[in-house]
Amino acid sequence: MRFPKRIRLARIPTPIQRLERLSSYIGGPTIYIKRDDLTGIGLTGNKVRKLEFVLADALRKGADTVITTGGIGSNHARATAVAARQLGLHPHLVLRGQPGPAPDGNLLLDALLNADITFISREEYERRDEIMSQMAEELRKKGYCPYIIPEGASNEIGVWGYVYAAREIIQQQEREHLPEFDAVVCATGSGGTQAGLLIGLRAYGRKWPVYGINVCDDARYFQKRIGELLEKFRERYHQPTYVTEDDIQLIDGYVGEGYSRSRPEELELIKLVARLEGIFLDPTYTGKAMYGLVDQIEKGRFKEKQNILFIHTGGIFSLFPKRATFMGGPDVGEFYDDGK
Repeated sequence: MRFPKRIRLARIPTPIQRLERLSSYIGGPTIYIKRDDLTGIGLTGNKVRKLEFVLADALRKGADTVITTGGIGSNHARATAVAARQLGLHPHLVLRGQPGPAPDGNLLLDALLNADITFISREEYERRDEIMSQMAEELRKKGYCPYIIPEGASNEIGVWGYVYAAREIIQQQEREHLPEFDAVVCATGSGGTQAGLLIGLRAYGRKWPVYGINVCDDARYFQKRIGELLEKFRERYHQPTYVTEDDIQLIDGYVGEGYSRSRPEELELIKLVARLEGIFLDPTYTGKAMYGLVDQIEKGRFKEKQNILFIHTGGIFSLFPKRATFMGGPDVGEFYDDGK
């Protein structure tokens, strides 16, 4: 495939590791993990892969300011703010929720970066695109050149980040003599990661199914959302995706208490992976997705002799606002309210 211009921000390739102890513990298939939590310190996670392409487009268009949105503890907003500062751009963040007395996790990093932050309600979040457009217009009147990045950087440009990652995975699988994967599993929160993996794997000849475990909304929403991303990608870049509607597979039922809200069983799974493998999952995305994967293994969806690749999409800073919850207290949003 012909890739558009990208800015090198992520530390890649990230490794693929075999989770021997976790696989043995659950007695199911062999689980491998793609460590995209290691893409960089401030830029950790999957968002930076998308931002490499999106911010290249922003700079090409002469932007001096970027505007984006997400929950108040958003990994994407934090990664965007970090990347913006590295490139000399000013970040404006539109965040859903109200901060508590002490910012923590990603919100603390946003503050350290001196990002301009506008807090909005859940109801206002339904109009987030309109709010960002209004903000951009106000900035233009002041002489700035703003560039709007959608939630999760999940648009037809950002999708390229995981097309590139899919090629990277295939190269590693061949070079390191890893087995053929029977499935790829990722957390799905805005659709761009799953869409990019599908495009990339099919373009480079792999028919591995890609299962997204949605951490918000439901399967129907993401089937439509990912379908729209694929169509916009085809229209913009005039490249076939070789992805059919049947390829868009969601494993629903693991949103739990809601986006960024944690059930005790999810937190126990995060602890288990940390203690068996020394790997930290996050409560918003990868903790829910890994919990869903383990539960599906126990229910028989995946078989003992299979090999599963789990995409670790990062999010370590989301652990810190949950400190009271991990110690047995209620998940009440001690440092901020980020319901969805």
